[in-house]
Amino acid sequence: MNFHELIRLRQSTRKYNDKPVEREKILHCIEAARLAPSACNSQPWSFIIIDEPQQRNKVARETYNNVIPFNKFVAEASAIVAVIIEKPTLISQLGGRIKNKDFYLIDIGIAAEHFCLQAAEEGLGTCMLGWFNEKNIQDILNIPKNKRIGLLITMGYSNVKIRSKIRKPLEKITKYNSYE
Repeated sequence: MNFHELIRLRQSTRKYNDKPVEREKILHCIEAARLAPSACNSQPWSFIIIDEPQQRNKVARETYNNVIPFNKFVAEASAIVAVIIEKPTLISQLGGRIKNKDFYLIDIGIAAEHFCLQAAEEGLGTCMLGWFNEKNIQDILNIPKNKRIGLLITMGYSNVKIRSKIRKPLEKITKYNSYE
């Protein structure tokens, strides 16, 4: 498939069947993320694959509660991948301070999208999550206190059809040579 077909195929999946995801496919996704560009080639990421059912369920329970129930679908995913923010290179940190930009956040976003696009090519659904109880998940996964979890990515075999993407029209988001 070509790139435009692939980006139309990738969507946030919130319904999964119970077929386990093969580790080989997960590793293909990690490899795609590993090859993502990053500021000063700092590669400020690592990945924890959570595919053991009891561990996965513990992590899933930390993505919702009775007040905020919208992430309950996470428990259906065959695997969850935690994207850990690693310390960027000194030059990337310095550049970030000078420009007042968190380049490492941009970097993990690019790596996460590479991951999700590869998953789509593998026939898998994914959903990136920013809402979760980070401290509890750090404890569950034995993540050092000085590390942060940037994102969680659910993955599995989707139980939904590909939806048409509803996006703003090109002319509403495109400007030439000036904002006005």
